[in-house]
Amino acid sequence: MIQQEGPGWRFARDPSRGQYQVLIGGQTWAFELTAAEWKELVALIGALEDQHRSLSEQLMKEESIGLEMERGDWWASLEGDRTQWQLSLVLTGNQGRGVEGHWPASAAMAVVAAMRSALDLWD
Repeated sequence: MIQQEGPGWRFARDPSRGQYQVLIGGQTWAFELTAAEWKELVALIGALEDQHRSLSEQLMKEESIGLEMERGDWWASLEGDRTQWQLSLVLTGNQGRGVEGHWPASAAMAVVAAMRSALDLWD
């Protein structure tokens, strides 16, 4: 099992668990994902973060921005200013289940950085 965590976030991967190999969570929530859902989520969040990075230099200090994006069964929203943001996500899959999660600004940037690096390690 591979596990990473920080203040307000955590995720783990255990390939021996069968269908739901990845667990992600926040301060008060957690849910399990398939490997395909995990990869799709990391790609979506990476695209949102890249979009924010490209737009953030155009923002004045007092301005904020909200970005939304869909990919496959996922919807995600990134809201914040030039230097910090919060992240919300919703999975509405075809497997008869739906999940929703949210990381506040204090955890969002750290979990996204960890997710991106973990994807490389887990492949």
